[in-house]
Amino acid sequence: MNRIQWLALAILIAAAPVATRSAEPVVKRLDGTTIEASQIDATVVRSMREASVPGVGIAILNDRRVVYLKAYGARDMAANLPLTVDSVMTAASLTKPAFAAMFLQMVEEGALDLDKPVYKYLPGPLPEHPDYRDLALDRRYEQITTRMLLAHTSGFPNWRRFTDDGKLRIFFPPGSRFAYSGEGILLAQRTAEAIAGKSAEQLMRERIFQPLGMTRTSLVWQPQFESDFANAYDARGKSRGPQRRKTPDAAGSMQTTLRDYSRFLQAVVAGTAPLEKSRALMLAPQVRITSAHEFPTLDAETTTANDAIRLSYGLAWGLYWTPFGKVFFKEGHDTGWQHYAVCFEERGLCLLIMTNSDHGEDIYKPLLETLIRNPYTPYEWERFKN
Repeated sequence: MNRIQWLALAILIAAAPVATRSAEPVVKRLDGTTIEASQIDATVVRSMREASVPGVGIAILNDRRVVYLKAYGARDMAANLPLTVDSVMTAASLTKPAFAAMFLQMVEEGALDLDKPVYKYLPGPLPEHPDYRDLALDRRYEQITTRMLLAHTSGFPNWRRFTDDGKLRIFFPPGSRFAYSGEGILLAQRTAEAIAGKSAEQLMRERIFQPLGMTRTSLVWQPQFESDFANAYDARGKSRGPQRRKTPDAAGSMQTTLRDYSRFLQAVVAGTAPLEKSRALMLAPQVRITSAHEFPTLDAETTTANDAIRLSYGLAWGLYWTPFGKVFFKEGHDTGWQHYAVCFEERGLCLLIMTNSDHGEDIYKPLLETLIRNPYTPYEWERFKN
């Protein structure tokens, strides 16, 4: 980002609205200290400048309530438009926990059983469906359950397009280990759609978005988003524009805002409607993680480095343990979009970071450690800048 661009961005940051609830809210941190809005501003702006991140949204929850909500920088550098708390951004994999919350409502209602083989919910054998013909010679698909799909233990790759031959395969015995998989979430989506007779967009709107007042959130692009949306910026600072998705994808197509996703995060940590029942299922550990890194997903290298925090996975949420109790977290990563959500469950303290940049992950460490005093993040496992 050149000097002129940064000058324009500095003007946008200076003109940004103050955080909600009060002109100078005071945020409580894990270690018992507090941080004022002006200190948050200084940390965020400095981090953005050093990493060349055009736009950042920050939401902080104390005692299970949103106490800080503010957008910094630009949603459109060329047009000199500021990012707002209502600017629509691609959620990327932050979509997955929201979908899991909806899916687990169906489980609670008895429409789905987490431990029933998923193929039994679909008409005909799984390999008879066009997208799953590659599994015809591997009967292990009959062992895969929806619990495995949501916990990323199905044996699927992240995406088949990343494999050597571009085909979908089962790479290890289902349920035996963790390997992050968008393919697994997509199969869970098709299962829910088949049972409900509705699209994932309809299901999410009825069960999650509308009840939580997420009025600017959808799995597909909506006309009303045109009034305020963010462009994505790649590693060279080039605008990739918005993602105007037409097909719902539970693994990553959700379009949302800082304000809306903070409402979802608050519902999860507080266990309020419509998540009061599904919350316990989502945040229950399903598998311990021993892999050295989250990506590449099928890498066989293991480590004991995360044993002290008991790094695990629940249903669509990562988990670890600290002296302050259980933590749940989730990343969102797509070209030009990098986000991170983390909550200390017992404290009701959460931090949501949303960025429209391929450099977004470079600012996580200073934000996590300064804004909420969280030194426990498994940076190496997540391959974040440490």
